[in-house]
Amino acid sequence: MSEGRIRRISAALVLALVLGTGAGVPSSGVQAAASYELDLYRPGDFVSQTNLVQCVGASMQMMINMMASQDDRTGTTQRELWLLARSFRTIPNPNRQRKGASVWGWSKGLDSLGYGSYRVVGYDTIEEATAAAARAISLSGKPVGLLVWAGRHAWVMSGFRATADPVQTDNYRVTHAYVLDPLYPLHSTTWGRSPEPNSRLSLDALGNYFVPRRRGRSGLMAGKYVLVMPVDAAKPRPSTQALPI
Repeated sequence: MSEGRIRRISAALVLALVLGTGAGVPSSGVQAAASYELDLYRPGDFVSQTNLVQCVGASMQMMINMMASQDDRTGTTQRELWLLARSFRTIPNPNRQRKGASVWGWSKGLDSLGYGSYRVVGYDTIEEATAAAARAISLSGKPVGLLVWAGRHAWVMSGFRATADPVQTDNYRVTHAYVLDPLYPLHSTTWGRSPEPNSRLSLDALGNYFVPRRRGRSGLMAGKYVLVMPVDAAKPRPSTQALPI
C-alpha cells in the first residue's frame, strides 16, 4: 500500500467509575474499556454500480481503489471487473443464465489481478465473521467483501471498531463495521435503504443486511455468513468453513 493510502488507526481508552451499592458511596474500583478503530476508506474510493447486475464488479473496483495508489471510478473498468469475475464460473449451467457474478469469481478476480490472496470463507455467526474480517483487515491492510442479502448482493467492509486491536490479542469483539454498498444512492424495496458510503454500522444494524446465505441449488456456503477475505494474513478459527478455489 502506498504512502497515500496509509491506514487511519485510532485507539482510545475510556475509563468509567463503578459506583458502589451504598447510597452516595463511590467504589474504589475502576473499570477500563478499550476501543480500537481502523478504516481503509478514503474519499474517492467509492463507486456506484452502473446497473443492477454489476455489484461484484463495483465492489471489486472499490476494494482495488483502497489498495492502489490511485482511484479508478470509470464504468469501463467496472464492467471489465464484472466480466472478469464472471469468467471464473466453475460450473457453467446452460439452463441458468446468471446475469451477475459469483462470490468465487469475485475472489479469483482479485487474485488474478495481483490483489490477493483472497478466499471465500463462511462463518456460523455474524460475530465470528466480523471478528475474522477485522483481523484480516488489520493484518493485511486489505478490505473484505461481504455477501449480503442472503447471498444476493455484494458489499465492502473497509474497517471496523472493536474492543481491542485484533493484531495484539484474541480477546476482542467487533462492535461496528465500516461498509460501502455499491447500490447507493438507490435502495431495495426488500432490504431497505442503502447506507451512505463508509457508514459505520453497529452489528445489530449490519445484521439487517448481512445475513446467512440462503440454501440454494449448490448448497455451497449455505447458512453461512460469507466473506471474500484476504486469508494470507488472517488467523483461521475453528468454526470457519473455507472452500479452496
